[in-house]
Amino acid sequence: MRLTPTHRWAEAQGAVFTEVGPWMRAQYFPRPGETHWRETVDREARAVRSAVGLCDVTTLGKIDVQGADAGEFLDRIYCNAMASLKVGRVRYGLMLREDGHAWDDGTCARMGETHYIVTTTTANAGPVYRHMEFARQCLWPELDVTLISTTDAWAQIAVAGPRSRALLSRIADGADLSNDAFPFMACGAITICGGLRARLFRISFSGELAYEIAVPARYGHALMERLMAEGADLGVTPYGTEALGVLRIEKGHAAGCRVIGGILAEEARRRAG
Repeated sequence: MRLTPTHRWAEAQGAVFTEVGPWMRAQYFPRPGETHWRETVDREARAVRSAVGLCDVTTLGKIDVQGADAGEFLDRIYCNAMASLKVGRVRYGLMLREDGHAWDDGTCARMGETHYIVTTTTANAGPVYRHMEFARQCLWPELDVTLISTTDAWAQIAVAGPRSRALLSRIADGADLSNDAFPFMACGAITICGGLRARLFRISFSGELAYEIAVPARYGHALMERLMAEGADLGVTPYGTEALGVLRIEKGHAAGCRVIGGILAEEARRRAG
């Protein structure tokens, strides 16, 4: 069982946890007076849509891909092109099985000319890395490319909602987060909180203005506390995997069948009285 860098913080907030792959993730954060999980989830979803929410997404797989042939290698791994991606930009990527069925998806960020960061789903972080290593060593050993799994090395927090830019601007060390300087699907290395190295990605799980900020794992707990303190007047709210599922469904994004099934079953029970 693996715990995220913010697990103890989430425990202190009264979070209810669920198993996701090998990890325990915060499912929702009930508040006093809320007697049903759906009340909590609805409140969290509204907060993300109207203000700003925080969700620990550390569990997503992270793979560093480097080398002169890194772009060519990723072109062969994904069903869409990555070598044409510009430095400082992110692209959604889809991996297919040999029979053409979707196997895994995530993002691919180009941090430098020969440096990419690939993200995977939580459950497939290990299998995707093994598949990529097999392809590197056995299928295309002539390519100049190296892989490192960095899932456990970086804590990553999604900052989502119309006030997300305002919140991040309070901790970023002078980084320009305007639309012109840091547009949708941008990425880059920055520093925060007076010199702490970080990686910032302007991507969204659920359709609104949103970012993901990554810091070395040992600072994940402190970053969550700092974001909560800095965003108090902005209505900052932690949200869990259930609200994330609701937000994705609202925007028509791909979502897990377990989440959809649970919501539909709950609605059926409500209608039945």
